[in-house]
Amino acid sequence: MSRPSDHIDSAPPQQETDVTQPALGFVGWLRWFWRQLTSMRTALFLLLLLAIAAVPGSLVPQRSSDPNGVTQYFQAHPDIAPFLDKLQAFDVYTSVWFSAIYLLLFASLVGCVIPRTKHHFDALRAKPPRTPVRLQRMAGFQSRTLSPEQAATAAEPISAARAQLRKSGYRVALFEDARSTSVSAERGYLRETGNLVFHSALVGILLAVGLGGGFGYNGQKVVVVGQSFVNSLPSYNSFNPGRFFNDTSLQPFSIRVDSLDVAYETKNVNAMGQPLDYTAHVTTTGPGSASGTTTIKVNDPLEIGGTQVYLLGNGYAPTITVRNPDGTIVFQDSVPFLPQDPNLTSLGVVKVPDGLAKQLGMIGFFYPTKGDSQTATGAFASTFPGLNNPLLTLNVYQGDLGVNSGVPQSVYNLDTDKLTQLTGPGTKLKALELAPGQTVQLPNGLGSVSLDNVKRFASLDIHHDPTQGWVLLFAILVLAGLLTSLFVPRRRIWVKAIRGDDGSVTLEYAGLARGDDPNLGAAVNALADRHIASLTAPENP
Repeated sequence: MSRPSDHIDSAPPQQETDVTQPALGFVGWLRWFWRQLTSMRTALFLLLLLAIAAVPGSLVPQRSSDPNGVTQYFQAHPDIAPFLDKLQAFDVYTSVWFSAIYLLLFASLVGCVIPRTKHHFDALRAKPPRTPVRLQRMAGFQSRTLSPEQAATAAEPISAARAQLRKSGYRVALFEDARSTSVSAERGYLRETGNLVFHSALVGILLAVGLGGGFGYNGQKVVVVGQSFVNSLPSYNSFNPGRFFNDTSLQPFSIRVDSLDVAYETKNVNAMGQPLDYTAHVTTTGPGSASGTTTIKVNDPLEIGGTQVYLLGNGYAPTITVRNPDGTIVFQDSVPFLPQDPNLTSLGVVKVPDGLAKQLGMIGFFYPTKGDSQTATGAFASTFPGLNNPLLTLNVYQGDLGVNSGVPQSVYNLDTDKLTQLTGPGTKLKALELAPGQTVQLPNGLGSVSLDNVKRFASLDIHHDPTQGWVLLFAILVLAGLLTSLFVPRRRIWVKAIRGDDGSVTLEYAGLARGDDPNLGAAVNALADRHIASLTAPENP
């Protein structure tokens, strides 16, 4: 049964009080947001988020490194490609959302490093803390006693302990009270120094990558064997400058591809046709010692004019000649055909805007090693990437190519909306078929087309980053700082000497780890053994 509310033993009625929290205001919210952003937890989360945000860049081709792949992706996936383009999936590393994560991570790391650096320097200037009263509570506690006879003949114990600790790299401080003398020692500040170096170098990497992307550039060029590339803007097939790029920063140099050696697997049946090695033999012309002959491999770029030239791939460039009915050459060129599969079945476009009764366009398929079978549409397939049984097929179109409209066109695409197809699927004539050295007549008496020979081309990626050396330096500092912060222990050790009334001396040893230090107990024990041995050992004559 409950007591009446007015009973003498009843608790007084609780009064409801409303607690009014002060309003943060605009400055308060900014301070709260900055504290959340500069916490280590937020920095780690942003670092993980940045790694996740970089994943789409490896799933779909990027305009900065593979513009031809982006074009092919649009052709192969016409439904989803425009949607991905709106999400900037083909420009991941320069997208708004990736840049936002990048800048937030940069601000978070800077906000973490600066206060910790100040705190670390203050700790370095401060002396070790006072010896605790009860060392029994500390890790690795030990007690050793010197008899009155030993204490009388031994050296000053705390002075000896201080000398040993200093020799071991400890910072020391002496403390005295009425009955005891002690030395407080600490070391391991290099651990926090390594931690700060790690985070500072990480900020340096972010800054160097950002500046390198702003002042650098990246371009691609397809160079047919026997032709040259000159480092100027009109020479690039595609060019992606940084935000602060200036065309005056292009160093003058040229590269001529003399030959291209490609080795394929021919013995292993399960890996037949797999490329084993690409080697481009080139002649370079440039400032100073940059001129001469050299080679470019897939993992061995050429460094010239402050840029790196990478060999990304290769393909075939059939040399095609088109003549009008009078036999006059109206088109002759080695046309690069883009590979479509591992066996280098390649697709290319030939445009003949002048010299014939009507403008002529041809979509060609090149098969390095034509197989015996055909698909349901009548197309062939290449069974090996080497030139064992080459064949070129051409679907011919005539009409308005649109080259006179002033709108730039891709050399790898042919707009057939205003063209009439003359040969190939859907017409009465099959596609033109040519082997090297053959000539066939064009339909409707337009002239003839011949396949003179087949050359190879090298796909070169020219990359200029003025901060590569800084990135390497900061990467080394990141590794050094991380290893230092992982393997350097932060610990404190105390040695106290308590004098008894009978003249004996009790020595107490203890330690304290700042973090995980499984060797602390062994370190305290080793110090105690050395210390006692130095006090009781007979003096040398």
